[in-house]
Amino acid sequence: MPRMRTVEKVKDFKGTVKRLYKRISKYKFLIILAFLFAIGSTVFAIISPKILGNATTEIYTGLIAKINGVGTINFQRISHILITLAILYIISALFSYIQSLIMTSVSQKASYELRKEVSVKLNNLPMKYYDKQLTGDILSIITNDIDTLQISLNGSLTQIVSAIVTIIGIFIMMLSINVSLAIITALVLPFASLIVLLIVSKSQKHFVAQQKYLAEVDAEVEEMISGYTVIKAFNAEEKTLNKFNEDNLKLQDAGFKSQFLSGLMHPIMNFVGNLNYAIIAIIGSLYAIKGKITVGNIQSFIQYSRQFTNPIAQLAQISNQIQSMLAASERVFNFLSEEEQIDEGTLSANKVEGNIEFKNVKFGYNPNKIIIKDFNAKVKKGEKIAIVGPTSAGKTTIVKLLMRFYELNSGEILLDGKNITEYKRSELESVFAMVLQDTWLFNGTIMDNLRYGNLNASDKEVIAAAKTASADYFIHTLPEGYNMVLNEETSNISGGQKQLLTIARAILANPKVLILDEATSNVDTRTEELIQKAMDKVMEGRTSFIIAHRLSTIKNADLILVMNEGDIVEVGKHEELLKKNGFYATIYNSQFEK
Repeated sequence: MPRMRTVEKVKDFKGTVKRLYKRISKYKFLIILAFLFAIGSTVFAIISPKILGNATTEIYTGLIAKINGVGTINFQRISHILITLAILYIISALFSYIQSLIMTSVSQKASYELRKEVSVKLNNLPMKYYDKQLTGDILSIITNDIDTLQISLNGSLTQIVSAIVTIIGIFIMMLSINVSLAIITALVLPFASLIVLLIVSKSQKHFVAQQKYLAEVDAEVEEMISGYTVIKAFNAEEKTLNKFNEDNLKLQDAGFKSQFLSGLMHPIMNFVGNLNYAIIAIIGSLYAIKGKITVGNIQSFIQYSRQFTNPIAQLAQISNQIQSMLAASERVFNFLSEEEQIDEGTLSANKVEGNIEFKNVKFGYNPNKIIIKDFNAKVKKGEKIAIVGPTSAGKTTIVKLLMRFYELNSGEILLDGKNITEYKRSELESVFAMVLQDTWLFNGTIMDNLRYGNLNASDKEVIAAAKTASADYFIHTLPEGYNMVLNEETSNISGGQKQLLTIARAILANPKVLILDEATSNVDTRTEELIQKAMDKVMEGRTSFIIAHRLSTIKNADLILVMNEGDIVEVGKHEELLKKNGFYATIYNSQFEK
């Protein structure tokens, strides 16, 4: 028996059904057509046993006549019956194939449209959404939930129709053969349904526990692999293994109980079917002796009675699939209903020069906890501005606000005298290039990763950017050079090399405003000096913001903004600030104290 899915309750059943119906209503004609073919396939399959029974009756009658010397077996009639039976089986199989083809097409189209919408949605969601949402949950929506919806649409809807038609059709066929035998068989229905419901209710909690412990075991294995070096360094192999074995035993226990209970369904249903079979065989034989029913009809009736309980178990499994589909649909629809970032801008940013002004900027990731209280600064085109201060002073937040990753609580940020909200968001983003302390590269060649900064750049331009960032030398030392493929974790190059590649990528983008957020934190001192010289050339004539903890890297900045607790506490050049002997001097000198 296939493993039953863990069922999650739908919070808004009615609303989710309406939204799902609206979503698939564009395929209404195809779904109705699939239902008709499913009904046709089921009906032809139901009729077949009775026709087969006629062949059995014909053979039995012919044998009796031959024994009594009054006739023989009519093989011509039997062959006609078998040809008719073969045609019915072929039509039933053909109808089943067509309905499966239609529903597969519908489910694939629906899931394709959903994935497309989700992909667009991901790019339109504000940063605050990603701050509060786990990456695993978002990935689960894109993969697991849409896959669940696709699989359920593909099979469950037509299976429900087929199961209901099978129950009704079989009962009608049994009534056409013998009413009293049909009533006896029908009495099995509530008994079988009760068994199914009892097993499902008992096993469900164990399936939930199984999924929970499976997730925990998966997480532990992932941690063991990704943190293998740390585990070895701290001699924690035994501790890690004990924790894994503990959860693995819980998984084994939950898995045994869930599989055992669900595995009981078929043996119990077979027992009920066999009991019904024995009753029908005995009563049917007595009816045959009395001439109330033919031998062929007994055979047909027994076939029908054996099939009668199958759709009940099938409906129980489908109900779980439907509930899983609705729960998955609800999560997908809720994701698609998330508030998108506002883009009311109309101005083009193609010709901006890079003059920036912060006016009374007030911001908090949580409206009740303001971290940038009253930020004011004016930056002229081509200036190199350093932002320094202790951890959580608001340095990175300022540049995120500049790039409009978040909306201000109050105040405004001006770009060439215009509020950044007046620019088209897509064009505003092209004004900036950002190099972060946390590098991001994707699975692909080094050339492709660098060209991400400018998709239209030639190989020559990419290599020139790499040389400017002092990355060309180490790239040539790698196997296949620029054509070397970075793995999914980009673990086949060092952290410093990753940083150099991201700097080269930013250079290739040729932005009006360059933002470096601890951009040299992962490189050695010698490489840092090379990058600093290269970046000085890159930043000429370009507005630049540099966030750094190592204050030795920003000595030549045109202006240094010293921040503390969301406010600018000092402004000036390196030498000026040192002479003031204030906050900047304190944090600068602390880096050289023994």
